[in-house]
Amino acid sequence: MAEPASAHLTLADLLEAIEFCFEQGWTDGLPVVPPTPERVQAFLGALELPPDTVVGALPEQERVITAEKLAINAVLAGCLPSYLPVLVAAVRAVTAPAFGLAAAWRDAAGVAPLLIVNGPVRRLIDLNAGAGLFGPGARANATIGRALSLLLRNTCDGRPDGTEATSFGHPGQFTYCIAEDEEGTNWEPLHVERGLSAETSAVTAVLAGAPHLVRTRPTGSPEEVLRPVADALSATAHYQGAHVVVLGPVHRAALERAGWSKADVRAFLAEHARRPVAALKEAGLLPGALTPGDAHRYPALLREADLVVVAAGGPGGADSVVVPPWAHVPTSQPVLCPVAVSAMTSTPGQDAPALATPDDSAARPSSAMADG
Repeated sequence: MAEPASAHLTLADLLEAIEFCFEQGWTDGLPVVPPTPERVQAFLGALELPPDTVVGALPEQERVITAEKLAINAVLAGCLPSYLPVLVAAVRAVTAPAFGLAAAWRDAAGVAPLLIVNGPVRRLIDLNAGAGLFGPGARANATIGRALSLLLRNTCDGRPDGTEATSFGHPGQFTYCIAEDEEGTNWEPLHVERGLSAETSAVTAVLAGAPHLVRTRPTGSPEEVLRPVADALSATAHYQGAHVVVLGPVHRAALERAGWSKADVRAFLAEHARRPVAALKEAGLLPGALTPGDAHRYPALLREADLVVVAAGGPGGADSVVVPPWAHVPTSQPVLCPVAVSAMTSTPGQDAPALATPDDSAARPSSAMADG
């Protein structure tokens, strides 16, 4: 196996190492786990890839993501080695040309890759598909999404003071990783709908804005359940892109009792997620003066395929979530990537005070402090 290429830096103690990471701009504003050579090597061993293996690339920015940099940023984020197959699949998905990440960074909208995980790996690494799945508490959700964010910041300069032109950003840029509740529904899982077997683990990446909660009455017909969801879709001001609808268990139960499938949900929402052209013009979302024909309703979804339906969430209320796309033009498509699940690996031992640099610094063998 090739030798790691990152510079090694020696620091006095763990707290100094954490502060040094802040000073170098290697964090997301929260403390990180110092990426000691021993821990990084353990993660590379779990990956079973040479450190110089290219996992993903953004040719527009002349940046590549190697297995070593992926391992370093996974350590920074607090991942376990067993999370790495999911992270590799996520990197391959978000660097695919169809995902359009570089174009999104040039826009001021402020977006993040939303990762939706399916298959057996969800349970192997305890990904949360239930209550609070968009919030804190589940290590796998929190650190896989965070590792991807740190990796893009540190290796591809994906930050507001770098290549990202975001005006405000959103909390999903810290971490944005969920799983589908395959056991809690009789619907086909997302990755099976998209052509993989149920036994295959997979990550679907969607370039997404912040989630919007939709609350309705706890019971009702499928139409009564979905009309508020359609209204939320039509009000996001992001038309013609890939929208995600995460249907909670109370809403799913009503739909499943009536025999509705995900395809039925998509068909209904594509038909009813509309706003009058006059309202869009008055809001400044469409150009031109009002005309007598503006009473017709403009669709938020031009294709049913632009709607990603996911079964997830907790039973606390009659709630679902709508996640809009990053822009009102279809420049990014969801990308599905299988997960190559290898043997699960235990957590490495105590951190040492040396660090491996997580950005694109070249290797400079050193036993003393060195620049990143």
